[in-house]
Amino acid sequence: MSFDDDVKVKDDTREGEIVTFAAATMTELRRSAETIRPVPEKRGAQVLAAAIRQRLDWTRLPGLRPRQEDTSSYGARIVRRVSLFVLLPTLVIGLYLFGFASNQYVAEAQFTVRGNVEPMENISLGQYTSLIQKHNSQDSFIVRDYIGSQTLVESLEKSIGLSKLFSRPEADFWSRYDPNNPIEELTKYWRKHVEAHIDSISGVIRLTVRAYTPEDALTIAREVVARSETLINTISKRAQADMVVQAEADAQTAQDRLRKAHLALQTFRNQWGVIDPVKSAEGTLTTLTLLRKEKLKAENDLQVLRSSTLDERSRSIQTLVANITAIDQQMKTLQDEMTSTGAAGGTNLTEALLQYEGLLVERTIAEKLEESAHMLLDRARVAAGKQHIFLATFVPPVLPTDSLYPERGHTLLVAFFCFFVIWSSSSLLLAGIRDQRM
Repeated sequence: MSFDDDVKVKDDTREGEIVTFAAATMTELRRSAETIRPVPEKRGAQVLAAAIRQRLDWTRLPGLRPRQEDTSSYGARIVRRVSLFVLLPTLVIGLYLFGFASNQYVAEAQFTVRGNVEPMENISLGQYTSLIQKHNSQDSFIVRDYIGSQTLVESLEKSIGLSKLFSRPEADFWSRYDPNNPIEELTKYWRKHVEAHIDSISGVIRLTVRAYTPEDALTIAREVVARSETLINTISKRAQADMVVQAEADAQTAQDRLRKAHLALQTFRNQWGVIDPVKSAEGTLTTLTLLRKEKLKAENDLQVLRSSTLDERSRSIQTLVANITAIDQQMKTLQDEMTSTGAAGGTNLTEALLQYEGLLVERTIAEKLEESAHMLLDRARVAAGKQHIFLATFVPPVLPTDSLYPERGHTLLVAFFCFFVIWSSSSLLLAGIRDQRM
């Protein structure tokens, strides 16, 4: 061994000792560092929660592989997640729309509720006018609600078999109606396929009916229009019937009132024994006027005789005095009959005139009311014979030639947008939660 070799061996031995010493020193330093490392200030609850979280880590359970970090790029992860949560559901919906969804045909009709009110010259019917002049917009809303009612569904089920039309083999498994369902479910299904919209300005009702064959759509639309027209006719006839009934009742009331007025006059005449107290009073006044004239003449004759040389006890003067006394007695009797109470305690002619005038006024009013009521009754009967409210269909339903539903492209685009919004919102929410944990 040469000197160089000896030096080299010594150098290697020294380097090994240095490495051994350094390793031992690093171990001691690490122990010292772990010993003097400051303990973070944590409360008991936080320390306990951290220990529980560490023990419940699912990657440390026996039989499970530890979680592996995703080493793919960010773009690849985005594409994978979009494909899983957006494109795949959209593809499923598109497969249903273009592969299984059945065509639906739409039959459309437009109509409105019209009122035909004719004026009754200058005579107002009062409450009868309100029965004829109905608010057309209210009738339109009545028709719209009737179209969506269970009553119409039951009627169509009995007439055309509505559940059979909605459960045809042409319908797909998802949209086909089950005919074993109760009538309430059929009503819900009906409201999804039949719609009636009212234009708020013109009052036009737009009816749209969806079915799985063009013939079914046309049949249902025609039946709906026909039954809506029947409803309006029923409302109009009922209003007309109520109008006539009310007019007849008013005419009967006026006639009864007139009859009572005549009976009251008959009772008065039997009680007083006079046909017309007014004419009797006029006769009495005429008699009083004649008696006053006779009295004045007799008084003048008596004054002339007394101015002559005849004795007061002469026959002529005694006759005139007796005549004047008789005339005064007659005038007093007639005046007592008109203004004073008789000896028998009966009423005088003045009270009879007052009672008679009241009865005459009542009879006159009853006659006018009876005449007016019969005139209104005649006009109500004439008006009831006319159609005041009717359904005007200006766009009748026709046979559709092309299916308008389902809107495959529009539905697919809306589904893609909805899935994309849901996925992006969920991703942002999860990212915000992760940022809060860090």
